[in-house]
Amino acid sequence: MSDTTKVNGGSSGRTDKALFAITGGFIALFCTYAFFDIDGLSALVDAGFAFSARYFGLYWQILLLATFLIGLVLCILPGGRTVMGDLAAPEFKAFSWGSMIMCTLLAGGGVFWAAGEPIAHFLSVPPVFGEDAAGQQTRAHMALAQSFLHWGFLAWAILGSLTTVMLMHYHYDKGLPLAPRTLLYPVFGDRAIHGPIGLIADASCIIAVVAGTVGPIGFLGLQMSYGLNALTGIPDTFATQAVAILALVGIYTVSAVTGLAKGIQLLSRVNVILAFVLLAFMLVAGPTMQIFSGFFGGMGVYLTNFFGMALYRGEANFFGDPGWLGWWTVFFWGWFMGYGPLMAIFIARISRGRSIRQIILVLSIVAPIITNFWFTIIGGSGIFFEIAAPGVISGPFEGFNLPAGLLAITQAMPMGLILSILFLVLTMCFVATTSDSMSYVISAAMTNGEPKAGLRAFWGLAMGVMALILISTGAGGIGKLQSFIVVTAVPVSLILLPSLWDALRITLMLGRAPQVARA
Repeated sequence: MSDTTKVNGGSSGRTDKALFAITGGFIALFCTYAFFDIDGLSALVDAGFAFSARYFGLYWQILLLATFLIGLVLCILPGGRTVMGDLAAPEFKAFSWGSMIMCTLLAGGGVFWAAGEPIAHFLSVPPVFGEDAAGQQTRAHMALAQSFLHWGFLAWAILGSLTTVMLMHYHYDKGLPLAPRTLLYPVFGDRAIHGPIGLIADASCIIAVVAGTVGPIGFLGLQMSYGLNALTGIPDTFATQAVAILALVGIYTVSAVTGLAKGIQLLSRVNVILAFVLLAFMLVAGPTMQIFSGFFGGMGVYLTNFFGMALYRGEANFFGDPGWLGWWTVFFWGWFMGYGPLMAIFIARISRGRSIRQIILVLSIVAPIITNFWFTIIGGSGIFFEIAAPGVISGPFEGFNLPAGLLAITQAMPMGLILSILFLVLTMCFVATTSDSMSYVISAAMTNGEPKAGLRAFWGLAMGVMALILISTGAGGIGKLQSFIVVTAVPVSLILLPSLWDALRITLMLGRAPQVARA
């Protein structure tokens, strides 16, 4: 493979029309089906969800655990010091680089779930810990530990620790496309790059990312509409939800069109600064000592039971009914795996000039610890408010009402009204960050070169329209999309499999090459 085929950015390139037709056509078909026959779509998605959770749940648990552990091995190998991306110095400064990475997984639902998941596990103890939890403090630590599992080391590692190493090596060193199909190159060779195998791989990953991104967009509409109604009395109607979604679409489309170095980087920086200010206020003005106690207590339970929680099967056994596991762990694993290949493309694009060790440590260790502390400040505060005054959070949260849970927590704080409004703004910024990043990488995956602005705008608008159609069908539309995320993760999980051995092979090879630059 000649290095003359390298694509390191630059002018806009040619769009893969076949890939665009397959992915765009599938999404149009899904939306049309949802609009005219939501019940038929529900039955189809439910069947697919049950099959995926039952027969792929164990494989996904092993895949995520292995990805995390192998990534740690790469960090201690000599090749881990290798600087990737054909640049001697990083393209982006550390804060901008870290901001863009942190605003990926957290943006997909970190505000919603940071408020809702810990209190859900506190009110109903996860089965891995048994039914009888001794004392509220113990229950709080268990609830936080379960949230840490779902949003911690394993979740972040699958977003690009091993796959980023592969893509950066094959793209910047070998000239292969910066696309999901390249992850299959170790197995199928040139057939993965130029044949139908690659086309199916790229289409599967793009559909999974669209499904995973439309969910937060639609949920944002519900969150904003509920919040505006609770705070100002504006009617909680589809019209309000539509206005919120269209405003979001406008923000992230402009950001995606302006590209990495302008819109996406700027939005990520604003996002991180606002999040830091709000969390610092909650940490100081809220139950400070309980937050620190909850973080260290939850981390202690998480690390002590790490392997047991990661591989917990419960009543599912090997191929039985997934039950609780399917609606929690398997759902999250499917969601994050669906993001995996295209997130790896995004991280490979922004990590030029960084070493393998830097990429993996930031993704698999630093970002998860920050995320866990984030969950403790928001969700942990909700638990401690609930312990101090039973019903203050669980009352509004009843029925798993995520929007109400977030507002109940912020309004229990000093300056609750202002804090609630700012958290709604933060939520919009977070979802915008994920949406513009995904619009960019979806376009990049189907373009030979820098994606055109029109293509980026199309995908931004398409995801917004899809969210509008789904919420117009009622709450069931978004709920079915969440289940559909798990279904779309099945082919993506197979595409991720070669990373388990090939990232290790690449790192060992680079460690033996004396001419390679080191960090």
